[in-house]
Amino acid sequence: MSASGAVNSTHTLLSARWVIGHANGEHCVYEHAEVVFCGNHIVHVGHGYTGPVDKRLDYGEAIISPGFIDLDALSDLDTTILSYDNASPASTGRVWPRSYVEKGPFEMYSAEELAFQKHFAFSQLIRNGITTALPIASLFYRAWGETVAEFESAARSADALGLRVYLGPAYRTGNQVVESNGQVVAEFDEERGLAELEAAAAFAQRMEDNDSPLLRGMLAPDRIETCTAELLKRTSETAKRLNVPVRLHCCQSSTELALIQQMHGSTPIEWLDKLNFLSDGCLLPHGVHMTDTDIELAVEAGVTVVHCPLVSARHGSTLDSFMSYKARGMKLAMGTDTWPPDMIQNLQQGVIMNRAADSAGVESCRSESLFDAATLGGATALKRPDLGKLESGACADIIVIKLDRSLCGPDPVQSLMTGCSGRDVSNVFIHGRHVLVDGEIPGVDNDADWVQAQQQFDKIISLYPERTLNHPPVDDIFSTSYPRAE
Repeated sequence: MSASGAVNSTHTLLSARWVIGHANGEHCVYEHAEVVFCGNHIVHVGHGYTGPVDKRLDYGEAIISPGFIDLDALSDLDTTILSYDNASPASTGRVWPRSYVEKGPFEMYSAEELAFQKHFAFSQLIRNGITTALPIASLFYRAWGETVAEFESAARSADALGLRVYLGPAYRTGNQVVESNGQVVAEFDEERGLAELEAAAAFAQRMEDNDSPLLRGMLAPDRIETCTAELLKRTSETAKRLNVPVRLHCCQSSTELALIQQMHGSTPIEWLDKLNFLSDGCLLPHGVHMTDTDIELAVEAGVTVVHCPLVSARHGSTLDSFMSYKARGMKLAMGTDTWPPDMIQNLQQGVIMNRAADSAGVESCRSESLFDAATLGGATALKRPDLGKLESGACADIIVIKLDRSLCGPDPVQSLMTGCSGRDVSNVFIHGRHVLVDGEIPGVDNDADWVQAQQQFDKIISLYPERTLNHPPVDDIFSTSYPRAE
């Protein structure tokens, strides 16, 4: 058994001003309360514990909360932040130009750099209170899809850090290419993508068969517009055979909608329905472009829409709206998908964008609806009733959020929404293991990691001309906020 699967019988008692527990099928709030776990599982939440205690940790003015479940968890040095004020994907390296394709796409990171990328990203997820993650990274700087070798390395990193993950390399049968005249087209290599699916399926099976309680498998076809019908059919069949979740980025951009309409004469959801792809194991980030018919089809199939409000809002879009989807029976969960991987910031942005979309004021969307999505919604999507809640018998996935630098009202979740960020997460326990201790991950040199992360990010920026239309210099690809002074 791996180190992360080691079982102990130590009873640890955590106490704080606020505890977000779970009773009668929903979250509840305890004040001046306790959480006790023994080994890997919770044995008590609330008041009046009289059982054995081997270790006591009092966190004072803080929230003890279930860990966040991130179904689109940033595992990258996120290059989408470079498009924040540079919107055209075709002219800023987000779509491969024909000249780059003809020259031959290449891996812009070495194997060692990819291994560090996952290590660094996983540590950042932990620091932001994410205890269960389904990693996502960009394929724009890859030769094609992700590799099994890098995910074997990612599994080792996750297990060493203590992060609960569902892993699977992203694969595709196609890609978007921008012609010299600026037209974006779809181009396919089905044989290559189907071979990548077979390798990904074998990896997912190994993850399901391994002895670590933290490592599970998933299937991750890239984006719907980069997938052929055969790839999606085989993916769906394989996911059902292995009983693993399948995640497909879908309904997220006008370019995607136009390509799917052009190629298949339907909306993305209608096409997936025709392929019998939709199911209760299907996770769809981002779902911001869905018709009423799309929503009905997704709800009927039991699909989960993975809401990533921060990255969507940065690009001027959002669900229309989170609460209207919920009212129609849509299963909803949360993802980060961009830097920073701050789930608290995503929850805050999600509430704000819902209220703006509905134009109905505060009561149109309350804090607890987004908090539910980041905890119970993720657990439901993964079919894991032992995750996403603090309740006797649940996994000891617990986070502590400091409130000592925030103006706090009489409710902890509302205080979280108005005054906190991921940087206020001080302690994290995953499967009973203390993986973030007073802001530090044992065995990780955070300062050195940051230096290396910035060096790798600088390298990727320097390579942007290779995969940008007409190959302009970096200074011409990205605008500046103000003129550079001499």
